[in-house]
Amino acid sequence: MATYFVTGGCGFIGSNFILAEIAKGHSIVNLDNLGYAANLDNLKDIANNDLYAFVKGDICDPKVIATILKTYKPDAVIHFAAESHVDNSISGPEIFIQTNVMGTYHMLEGARTFWNNNGRSKDFRFIHVSTDEVYGELEFDNVDKFDENTSYAPNSPYSASKAGSDHLARAWYHTYDLPVIITNCSNNYGPHQYKEKLIPNMITHALAGKKLPVYGQGLNIRDWIYVGDHCKGICLVLAKGKVGQSYCFGGNSERRNIDLVTQICGILDEIKPRRDGQSYNQQISFVTDRAGHDKRYAINDSKARAELGYSTDTSFDERLKTTIQWFLDNL
Repeated sequence: MATYFVTGGCGFIGSNFILAEIAKGHSIVNLDNLGYAANLDNLKDIANNDLYAFVKGDICDPKVIATILKTYKPDAVIHFAAESHVDNSISGPEIFIQTNVMGTYHMLEGARTFWNNNGRSKDFRFIHVSTDEVYGELEFDNVDKFDENTSYAPNSPYSASKAGSDHLARAWYHTYDLPVIITNCSNNYGPHQYKEKLIPNMITHALAGKKLPVYGQGLNIRDWIYVGDHCKGICLVLAKGKVGQSYCFGGNSERRNIDLVTQICGILDEIKPRRDGQSYNQQISFVTDRAGHDKRYAINDSKARAELGYSTDTSFDERLKTTIQWFLDNL
């Protein structure tokens, strides 16, 4: 069984990845600074598992990184840790530069030192987990989708910081031969997602009787990937991915924001009706659009499907309903 060094493992995607890998019998050491979007309860079921170790620390602290690498000698680093909320990056961009760019730099340098000092194992991997937002936006009427050859054109402080981290990861492969693989994915959804993100935000607001804030007219389009499918893709990259390459993972589930919010309302109407008998869609409220709001994201994941055998397990509609039920059971 492998040993993985995971960063940001108390967050949404990282915790789902850890739970899946522990279930397979792999060992995990999780480095997380427990920022506002992290939650130790995401991993409470494995907190005392002998295969799991948690270290509270910062990816910008090279001493902590070096100690973990020296102590646990992982077979791979999976770098999830990042500031990720676009709205927060607009109001306070500096922490995004510090965490996403400088944090990635320290992780790459720590991994490079460890790798060099331990015989430059041909099996070691550094997986840098990124986003489709680095590619900018697509027009509504454009049939094209983002893929691994799409030029970078980030439009927000968040996406610019992630683009910078992608470029560092690529450079550490080409300059230092560090066995890096980059992944870029579309919008994730599923259990353990922090409440600021669209789907849990709509669920919690709806149940609290609050307005459901939708930017502009809700016409912006996103491709949605279930977090379990994304984690499965990362596992395939670990097993089959080629070093120096990047792989895009999508859900092939494009939705306008207003259509998604309306669908959430419909599911809640079915499984958790309002006491007054009205639909939750009565709570939808259009608000001033986000500055620089990208029109559309969509992923072409044909490379991952062809080279890795990637596929999505179930339909968006099914997974959305189970996701909403999870939040109802865990609020």
